[in-house]
This record gives sequence, C-alpha cells and structure tokens, in this order.
Amino acid sequence: MLPTLRQLQYLKLLAEHGSFGRAAEAAHVTQPTLSSGIQELEKTLNAPVVDRARSGVILTAVGEEALRRATVILNETEELVEAAKNAGQPLTGRFRLGVIPTVAPFLLPRALPMLRQRFPKLRLFLREDLTQRLIAALKAGQLDAALIALPFDMHGLNWAHVSDDELLAAMPADHPLAKLKSTDPAALENEDLILLEDGHCLRDHALAACGLKPPKTAAGEEGFAATSLPTLVQMVSSGLGVTFLPAMAVNGGLTDATSVATRPIAPAHASREIVVAWRAGSNRAAEGRLLAEVLRD
Repeated sequence: MLPTLRQLQYLKLLAEHGSFGRAAEAAHVTQPTLSSGIQELEKTLNAPVVDRARSGVILTAVGEEALRRATVILNETEELVEAAKNAGQPLTGRFRLGVIPTVAPFLLPRALPMLRQRFPKLRLFLREDLTQRLIAALKAGQLDAALIALPFDMHGLNWAHVSDDELLAAMPADHPLAKLKSTDPAALENEDLILLEDGHCLRDHALAACGLKPPKTAAGEEGFAATSLPTLVQMVSSGLGVTFLPAMAVNGGLTDATSVATRPIAPAHASREIVVAWRAGSNRAAEGRLLAEVLRD
C-alpha cells in the first residue's frame, strides 16, 4: 500500500500549522478526519511521523523525510493539473517565477506590462531572493522558473539566454578614475573596494571577471559590504570606496541624482549572463523558453 495524496497533504498542513486543529481547519476537514489520515500514513510507513506534545506537533525524523518528499510530490501534482488545464495555451494560469534582487527592479518594470499584454490569462507569482535559495526552490518544485545570472552551478537545471549584462566600475564623481574613459581592473586593487555582502552572485561575478580577491581590511577582516544595490550606490556616493554595478541597473536609473560615475572595465569587458532557468525534466520547460524569448524582446 502507498500513501495517498490526501495523507501527504495532511502531513504538509500539519507541519505548516503545528497543530491538528489548525491543520484540519486549513484542510477543511474535521480534526478526527485529519488525525485518522495521519495514523493511516504512519501505518503505511510503519513508523511515527509526528510526536504529539502539549506545545504542539513535532515531526519525527521519518516525518521530516516524508515531508520533504511529499512537498516534491504535491508540487509535481499541482504542475500536472496546471499543465492539463492549460494544454496548448502557454503561459496561462499560475506561473511561479523567482528573480534575483540585482535584476528584479530593473528588468521587471519593463517586462511585466509586455507579459500582461501578450498573455492576459497568465497569473504570475513573483519571489525575489538570492540565487542559491531560488535554485533550491526550483529543485524542490516550489518555483516554475527563475530569472538569475550566470555563471553559477546549474546542475539539475536547464536554462535559456535572455541577455548579457555588462559590469561597470563605479566610483565617486570626483575620483581620479572618473577622469578616464575606462577602468583597468588592476587600478581597482589599490582602492577601497565595496561589494554586496556574501550570498549575492553579483559579488562573485565581479571578482571573478576582473581576477580580484575579496577586499580585506588591514587587520585581515572582510571590508565594507552592502545589503542592496541602492545601499552600495549611496556608500560609493559618500566617498567610502569604489564598486561594480550592472549596466542594467545603471541604465535603469540607479545612479541618477547621485555623485557616482561609471566607466567600462577594459580590456576585460566583464559581464554576467541573464537567463531563465527551470528544473531539468519540468513540464514548464517550453514556457521557460518562451518567457526568455519575451524578456529578450
């Protein structure tokens, strides 16, 4: 005997809500019905999946593993229903798209009106997050596609090209490097280099493309780091150092009304590749490619 989808749904809701009462309410069933479903699941697995305590419900080790697999199965099932419902109608119905923070504010304002016009039945759910978390969500079936930047470890994923986004050197407008038409990466090694904090792929892209190491203080500690591109621009504008900015963001007005100048990086012409990625084998692959095509336009 195998677990039923209903039993797996009960387990997922139980983990989310932490009590049989609230989980039953979310499932629109009575508490005895949900409790019975969990008991049947435990009989099928021949092991307890939850510990019942006064403070609430705690998943056992078997329960945690069952939840991990149940999440994938339930997401795949939802994809199957969506695909059947929208067969022959690409980008129709729910589509869950992840976007990295260094792309979302600059590409989406131009892309979303176009998507609404071309695909009026599309219900787009957006999630902005760091690359590694978006990829984890893709592999777990929690996202249908993600708009991310390469290079990155793409094992288990497929992707379609959207654009190449040049990386520019950015410095205070009165900085000596601002007087030059372009900036040599070697010249930046002698400057106070400020980057996004660890976890942002743009940080790694810029360092790798220019052959630089993460900045350190005289004490050997990590140097200044910013949590977002707007913060990074303000730090540079205040004279705290120099940095790298994606051309997409600069063209989108990120440095407007600031005391920041940008220059091409020569001769490297450093860049990152913007792509739409999806899980290998996903039935949303054709829609991922179509989405990339629309974004290229």
